[in-house]
Amino acid sequence: MADFFTLRTVTWEGDHVKMVDQTALPAKLTYVSYSTPEQVASAIRTMVVRGAPAIGVAAAMGVALAARRSKASRLPDLLRDMESSASLLKSARPTAVNLFWAVDRVMEKARAAPTVGRARDDVSVEVMKMEDEDVRVNREMGKRGAELIRDGDTILTQCNAGALATVGYGTALGVVRAAVEQGKLVKVIVPETRPALQGARLTAFELSHDGIPCTLISDTAVGHMLSLGRVDRVVVGADRITRDGYVFNKIGTYQEAVLAKRHGVPFHPAAPASTFDLARVHDEVTIEERAADEVVRIRGRRIAPKGVPVANPAFDMTPPDLVTSMITERGILEPPFADSIAAMA
Repeated sequence: MADFFTLRTVTWEGDHVKMVDQTALPAKLTYVSYSTPEQVASAIRTMVVRGAPAIGVAAAMGVALAARRSKASRLPDLLRDMESSASLLKSARPTAVNLFWAVDRVMEKARAAPTVGRARDDVSVEVMKMEDEDVRVNREMGKRGAELIRDGDTILTQCNAGALATVGYGTALGVVRAAVEQGKLVKVIVPETRPALQGARLTAFELSHDGIPCTLISDTAVGHMLSLGRVDRVVVGADRITRDGYVFNKIGTYQEAVLAKRHGVPFHPAAPASTFDLARVHDEVTIEERAADEVVRIRGRRIAPKGVPVANPAFDMTPPDLVTSMITERGILEPPFADSIAAMA
């Protein structure tokens, strides 16, 4: 099996996008390929690919596929075809800001091109650059975050913010990996992360593969573990951080932050600069509501009575007063976060 320190979750193959099928894990590690922007959008919606950095790069590659497949011979027509695909890809998941950032970055590159041929070539080069850049950024963020980790620390995380949530290496798990690479003994407590079980299926898979000690718990055991003093630090990923310092991440993150505050445990989101939404404050963000079936069924088997109403928010919002510091590739951001975020920009 490939080493997760170098595994690429999403990669550009020129006329198609290759990605790990995360719905098949942990039973098997398999790749799928998509050759149209519609297929990439579907893969994002159905969480074949997931994690803010990974879906951002995947969406950018979907736009690049639109440029490759377009029959346009005039630049305005090519841009129109690309814009149509860009809108489709942006609608795939509304909360993770990396998706919008990545699509806009590719469209800007196309708009700056003088010819159709140059636009096609430039966007292909750009998505390959973004792929490499994501891994490099995550490694730098990991090194900076590892400075906060002490030898022997036990870290509580949430969902999957590892190699599988990025092109490679990871955000929150990138911090863990960097600490391990520095020779520190680090243990991780992994909540299962209902309803899609990204913690149980993906984070536990990554950590076990890498030989990093981890303990899987039910989501309802988080407070108990913190109350027993079994957690030294909480490190999570983020899907969007607004300019006023609110952290949007996988559902369950907010309760971890509240409980960490109650028990005096530091709480750190780890996110690249592309996750920071400098255009919005927290009450302008849409939290994605996903299908009821994710809650009432587990692996196809119904666990709830038919007809019961279901709420299935995919993300929650953690206010800045619960955050100790934020880990980025550009450094550690300290409160007040509105000021440190503005200074980073």
